[in-house]
Amino acid sequence: MRMPGNAEELVALRRLRMISILEGTTLLALVLVAVPLKHMAGLPVATKIMGPIHGLAFVAYVWMLMNNLAGSDWSRRERMQMMIAAMIPFGAFMNERMLARRQAMLTGAV
Repeated sequence: MRMPGNAEELVALRRLRMISILEGTTLLALVLVAVPLKHMAGLPVATKIMGPIHGLAFVAYVWMLMNNLAGSDWSRRERMQMMIAAMIPFGAFMNERMLARRQAMLTGAV
């Protein structure tokens, strides 16, 4: 059973928002915890563990972003902003705010 268009987009937006937060959080953990542990405490295993976890979260985030943008009515400017922010450190948090606004608009909460 297919959901109405708005319901499908809301589900996709919720998933993208979750992965956006996950990607940003793993980057924070990598930069603020694993890298200092590697360089200050001599524990290179921290980055060997956290690096691939963040890499996987980033790939999942970009994949979901591309899937969401491909089947939606985002403006060209919004699409470019979302893709560029995906390549900037902590840009996932900027995108998450934009996604939250769009989700609120779709649900009529604005």
